[in-house]
Amino acid sequence: MPSEERLDTSSRAADAPMTPLERRGMAAILLSVALATLDTAIANTALPAIGADLHTTPAASVWIINAYQLAMVATLLPFAALGGILGHRRVYLAGLVVFLVASAACAFSWSLPTLVAARLLQGLGASAIMSVNATLTSAIFPPHRLGRGVGLNALVVGIAFAVGPTVASIVLLLGTWPWLFAVNLPVGVFALCIAWPSLPQTKRAGHGFDRIAALLNVVTSASLIFALGEAAQRAPARVVIGAFCVALVAGLLLLRRERGHPAPMLPVDLFCRPMFALSTMIAICSFAAQGLAFVSLPFFFESVLGRSQVETGFLMTPWSALVALMAPIAGRLSDRHAPGFLGGVGLAILCAGMVSLALLPAEPHALEICIRMAICGAGFGFFQSPNLKAFMSSTPRERSGGTSGMIATSRLIGQATGAALVALCFSIAGKHGSTLALSLGAAFAGAGSIASGLRLVTRNPSKAASESIAGEPPQKA
Repeated sequence: MPSEERLDTSSRAADAPMTPLERRGMAAILLSVALATLDTAIANTALPAIGADLHTTPAASVWIINAYQLAMVATLLPFAALGGILGHRRVYLAGLVVFLVASAACAFSWSLPTLVAARLLQGLGASAIMSVNATLTSAIFPPHRLGRGVGLNALVVGIAFAVGPTVASIVLLLGTWPWLFAVNLPVGVFALCIAWPSLPQTKRAGHGFDRIAALLNVVTSASLIFALGEAAQRAPARVVIGAFCVALVAGLLLLRRERGHPAPMLPVDLFCRPMFALSTMIAICSFAAQGLAFVSLPFFFESVLGRSQVETGFLMTPWSALVALMAPIAGRLSDRHAPGFLGGVGLAILCAGMVSLALLPAEPHALEICIRMAICGAGFGFFQSPNLKAFMSSTPRERSGGTSGMIATSRLIGQATGAALVALCFSIAGKHGSTLALSLGAAFAGAGSIASGLRLVTRNPSKAASESIAGEPPQKA
């Protein structure tokens, strides 16, 4: 069993190095987060090849994507709550095992229904991993070094999401689509082997698990994401409105069910904290901007510019390369400077980069595209770590499970919103839909930058409390 000595890391010296056990635990977390995030992105690029091999229509093959996203969004908060009760380590390990079993099932799928079912199971495993990864990170890193931990987390999430098209292109160039899922197995087994003895135990909540609230949460989230997807595909109005109504009714019942609960599954009480509410909104805006770019740009590169699938994957690479460069730098800076300022600067750079992409000439050179993609990646990488730091420091440590769940939920809601808006942009503007999508993404990034600046004048009650205990005057976040 893992050692209990890291339950309280707040007394660690600021310059104390990580122990070997902590390094292995963090490596396991990052590997599993990379796998869960990567599988969100690679299937988009491989969708035409998978649909053709399984002899299904493009509209039906979209469920290969939807099943994974629906399972993740619908169960993130219930898994986060379950982690607080059973232990975050247990939920993480169970999620990783389920993810590996589902990856094998995806690789051996012989029809669309079997692949969709396997993707649904894979999404459940990924949801369990993503719902507790931020909490486990904060259990490994002491508060004064949390920025470094979330910087590493942001680095891996950003890179995995960004390099998805490149990885998919390389795998499809060398083999068939089942290998996209089979490659998860050796990496996942390795992560499981080092996670089992290395992950820290976390303090458990004293209350029980509310199954009815969990069911209402699943219905609310799944109906909302389904409605967004159907609206983007211009489905019949009765289907879209019906799904929205189901989400609304289930959401209201959930709020009524959890009224007065000390740690509600949907942490509505935390939104009374301005720092938490702003960080959630900013995260949704930023990932919506990234989703608008990453769904629309492949269509632009291949359909408008005539680039090949492999070329498209490599043209997307500068974004991920700059995320990799900037995320750990921003993570370290967020330990010394206001996350509101750093996040605002990062999103302002992302906004400028997306505007420059929208203004690309008719026949751009590859270098022109790469420079603009690099600007976007630099901005996104500089933003993400400070925002995660602001998220985790805006709530009490005993509510870190709900905070971790909301981090992943806001990311997925933003990505799903961005993807839905891309479909709407193409239906409105035709072949110019990618330009409209990039312009809309720039607007989201700009709004997020302004909101991040508001955090400079917002009091953070959790930080103020910790500083008062230490005998220091409260500071603005």
